[in-house]
Amino acid sequence: MRKLLLVALLALSATTLAATPETVTLDVQRMTCETCPITVKAALKKVPGVSVVKVDYAKKTATVTYDPDKAQLTALTTATTNVGYPSTVQKK
Repeated sequence: MRKLLLVALLALSATTLAATPETVTLDVQRMTCETCPITVKAALKKVPGVSVVKVDYAKKTATVTYDPDKAQLTALTTATTNVGYPSTVQKK
């Protein structure tokens, strides 16, 4: 019984220690056609820790929600660059 209680407490503390998801907007270069956002979105979704990706072709941006414990901003910009669409973090 004590082991079960200890496991439950550890699981609860691990849940409360998990990082709050963060959202960032990337300025994405070289999107020249309406199918480009599909490639950008797919690349960003492959980054561990990314949960939501919304790409706006008209604004040339990608808004990404991610777990900062699992993904770094450099991983996001590298992912888009590696598929031919260099990006930078948008200034707030």
